[in-house]
Amino acid sequence: MSENKLILATRNSLLAKTQALWVKEQLLHYHPQLQIELLMLTTAADRLPQTSLSVLPGKGIFVKELETALLANRADLAVHSLKDVPISLAAGLMLPVICEREDPRDVLVSNVYTSITDLANGALVGTASVRRRSQLQALRPDLKISSVRGNVDTRLGYLDRQEFAALILAAAGLKRLGLSKRISYYLPVSTMLPAPGQGALGLECRASDWQTQQYLAPLHHYETAICVTAERALCQQLEANCSVPIAAYATLKDQQLFLTALIASLDGSQLIVASACAAKNDPIGLGVVVAQKLLAKGAGKILQEFS
Repeated sequence: MSENKLILATRNSLLAKTQALWVKEQLLHYHPQLQIELLMLTTAADRLPQTSLSVLPGKGIFVKELETALLANRADLAVHSLKDVPISLAAGLMLPVICEREDPRDVLVSNVYTSITDLANGALVGTASVRRRSQLQALRPDLKISSVRGNVDTRLGYLDRQEFAALILAAAGLKRLGLSKRISYYLPVSTMLPAPGQGALGLECRASDWQTQQYLAPLHHYETAICVTAERALCQQLEANCSVPIAAYATLKDQQLFLTALIASLDGSQLIVASACAAKNDPIGLGVVVAQKLLAKGAGKILQEFS
């Protein structure tokens, strides 16, 4: 990084660019002297928009190219949707800042239906997430669920052409894009537990780049960071990746941290749920405890199916 200049790497999608521009705006608020340029990159997941995430090879399919740019000094920081970031980062990189979480819930988007219960018997619902698929099948085994990927506007286009009766998307992405009016129904976390880190942005940089870390520091949100640390610690303990139907959501209240997590079979016939609480200063320990509870209930058998 040259003095007073940052190069910010982001995926080349409308949502990713919108999130990157928000980070840029926040950085300029705290550091008006900075010059910030965006480096738009296409990731492996972006190059194969018709391929299911569960079969794409390797880890970090949404972040690898951004991390490569950081390690090659072509960028100083990268903006990620935290739910897409592998638990283990590339050597030499770190996530010093977690931004305040947006709405973590999943939502139903439909031009006809206003809730999950309203969906017609056998209705076709689109989602790219095995986690959403599993929980939706548990709620409504009659529904037909098909994988749908691509930018948000691409997916909404499928819906508007009546190729699907409804979509299940993340509330955070729609809100950041100014598309809240497209939301038909907010699924409560008790019905559809979110992905670990859903709704939060992670800012990644080189571990040796103390100057960029100082610039980023004002954007760190302590409460969000504690919660997502517990969620990601659970995933690390289970050695689970994005191909596994796993959900985790932590909340902080009155100095206590609460974590609920779920592992499901792909068809939703098995849902294993566990929860626990701990002092807010031990999010990693809490994640480990809840992971152990899931394993004690038989989650290991489900995990083996995806290994």
